[in-house]
Amino acid sequence: MSNKNFCQGPTCHTRTTTDRFLKSRGVVRGRYAMWSRDSSSGYANRCKYFCSTSCESEWLDTHMQNIEQARPIEFITHRRESQGYEKVTDSHTDYYGNDYKTNRIERVDNNTEIN
Repeated sequence: MSNKNFCQGPTCHTRTTTDRFLKSRGVVRGRYAMWSRDSSSGYANRCKYFCSTSCESEWLDTHMQNIEQARPIEFITHRRESQGYEKVTDSHTDYYGNDYKTNRIERVDNNTEIN
């Protein structure tokens, strides 16, 4: 197991970036925190729990009222996932006639309606 905590950001596992996407299962996963649990720098204390400052800010926005009221906040101990994504490759031709491909991650709608 990694020596890092899982990112505590409330929406980290829903952001569709290529480093969060697990192609074999079609899921988007939350990241690990930036720094390991063993980091001893005072600044590193925040980085032991979040993968980015945006995740840190979202967590504070979500939990600030609980902090002010001194209520406990649940610590995420498992890697969260969002189901139903796939990688889509698009082929393009630029102005000079060169072919290139771009990848993007799309939500897959598995619900089929029969009329």
